[in-house]
Amino acid sequence: MKIVSKGIADQGKPTTADVQESLVNAANFKDFLLRNAQNMLAQTLPEYLSLQLKQKHLRRADVVRGSHLDRTYVYQIFSGKKTPSRDKLLAIAFGLQLSAEETQKMLKLSGNLELYVRDKRDAAILFAIQHGRSIDDANDLLDQLGVLPLGVPDE
Repeated sequence: MKIVSKGIADQGKPTTADVQESLVNAANFKDFLLRNAQNMLAQTLPEYLSLQLKQKHLRRADVVRGSHLDRTYVYQIFSGKKTPSRDKLLAIAFGLQLSAEETQKMLKLSGNLELYVRDKRDAAILFAIQHGRSIDDANDLLDQLGVLPLGVPDE
């Protein structure tokens, strides 16, 4: 009996290669955009964060609680008034209960490096995210590595 794992493409979401093929085969760019609007990256980080908030049926207060970040700062990030550091975004990923893929997309949109599995600190954070752990659990792993935690005020 052959076991087939369900990949992202199998769940109805086209892969980047699928979107690339659609672009190559499109008669014109406007047609491509119309057919692939749902597959395109959000234009800005605040738009992406707001979309995730809506899709996950969360409130900004939930993100504040789950990220351990200051309320005003989180609201400023969502409004685009503040540009957060990579660590602040990772804390927000826990507050928004993002998947690993959603977290990587958020980091990419913000111009930050994605989590890198060969980096011990990044691997610990990625492990916590992939296993649906809280920021406190992630910080326990980071503490074991002797590195800075997430969601703490800058000194």
